[in-house]
Amino acid sequence: MKKKLLKFDDRWKWLFFGLLTLNIIVFIVMLGFILWPVSEAEIPPVTKPQPHESSEFVVRTTKQNLNDLINAYLDKFLEHTQHDYSVSLEEDVHLFGELPVFSSTVPLSIHLEPIVQDNGNIILKQKSISLGLLELPNQKIMEYMKKYLPMPEWVIINPKKEEIYVAVTEMKIKSNFQVGIEQFDLKTNHLAFRIHVPYKTLG
Repeated sequence: MKKKLLKFDDRWKWLFFGLLTLNIIVFIVMLGFILWPVSEAEIPPVTKPQPHESSEFVVRTTKQNLNDLINAYLDKFLEHTQHDYSVSLEEDVHLFGELPVFSSTVPLSIHLEPIVQDNGNIILKQKSISLGLLELPNQKIMEYMKKYLPMPEWVIINPKKEEIYVAVTEMKIKSNFQVGIEQFDLKTNHLAFRIHVPYKTLG
């Protein structure tokens, strides 16, 4: 009788430890999904127009005109989604709106410093960032942005470098014009863009 009880107790011990091990494995897997770093997106190569196939113009504008254009584009881009965010061109680039977190939304605010690249694109370097009252590392907030905030395909969020790469030269424009940034000085309100007009679009 004692031997049977001992075997019965041993069986329960093994079942207990087996269940405990399974719970630990499930917990580790869930933790891995939450903390797993977002893969770094590749920056697309710039396609330069061939000489004698296009003409180039430089167009100057103001922060207000560009701000209106950016937000009109975002309104169109987001109209069939549940997301809402805007951009304000001030002393820097201010992106603000709401980011879905768990089953709710949390206010998002990020200030970015624009850095023009030689290829006509621009890097927006993160200066400050907040996600409501959540105390999260800047990189983690940008990982959430990359995962949950819809962006045009030519806008690439890089959480590791805490920056956003805006490949304006890769924008798809119906006229097939190619746009590049010549100057982007928000403090002095000097904004200029290069526009390549392919001859084949002239009719």
